[in-house]
Amino acid sequence: MFVRLTKQFHFEAAHFLPTFPADHKCRRMHGHSFRFDVVVAGEVDPQRGYLIDYGEIRDAVDPIVSRLDHYLLNEVEGLSNPTSEILARWLWEQVKPRLPLLASIQVYETCTSSCEYRG
Repeated sequence: MFVRLTKQFHFEAAHFLPTFPADHKCRRMHGHSFRFDVVVAGEVDPQRGYLIDYGEIRDAVDPIVSRLDHYLLNEVEGLSNPTSEILARWLWEQVKPRLPLLASIQVYETCTSSCEYRG
């Protein structure tokens, strides 16, 4: 049986988008209550009855969240221009080595705006 599991994470951070036009509000420093979904996918182990323990996902991702929570994203290596698209890819690059079953990362800047990255 093939399944996709999703675990949600949150962090608070500030950023500014230096490539936006000078008069655009996102060019100024501002903050978000970011949310991102980590989706893993694969075949359920018939002996165990599950794909992966949600705790394993948490253990793989929490150290990455700690690098972002209450920081200025522009100062994090690789995030000098932290658009949703770049942040989603950056998260993928950090999570994938720790979580080989990773299928996608979806970053929400707001409750209505998100970006999904599938590697």
